[in-house]
Amino acid sequence: MMLLTEDLFIPNISVPLFIEYKSVAKREGLVANLAPQEVDAILDYYLSKSKIHKIYYLWRPLLKDPKDDLVLEVAVTSESRCIITFNKKDFKGCEKFGISAVTPYEYMTERGLL
Repeated sequence: MMLLTEDLFIPNISVPLFIEYKSVAKREGLVANLAPQEVDAILDYYLSKSKIHKIYYLWRPLLKDPKDDLVLEVAVTSESRCIITFNKKDFKGCEKFGISAVTPYEYMTERGLL
């Protein structure tokens, strides 16, 4: 088993994107068997390991779903090479910024982690 190190994967986030994550994670019935306090603990841990970016772009909307633009903005600001997602089709257009949308499996396979 290979562990992900901080050098391999650094989460990037903005305040608006974190608020969206928190809103989604706390939807009724979305995360089974976790109390709200446990969801908060997971989100707090994620935030503690993330690099927080301020967003200054005014080019929205670019993607089909404006909430996906929150992810793209952070990817552009953080100079990320990819967005890891299960919904690659939602990020059509991110290649304009030199960013590719990849599944978690593709990301791990490309780096020899699987």
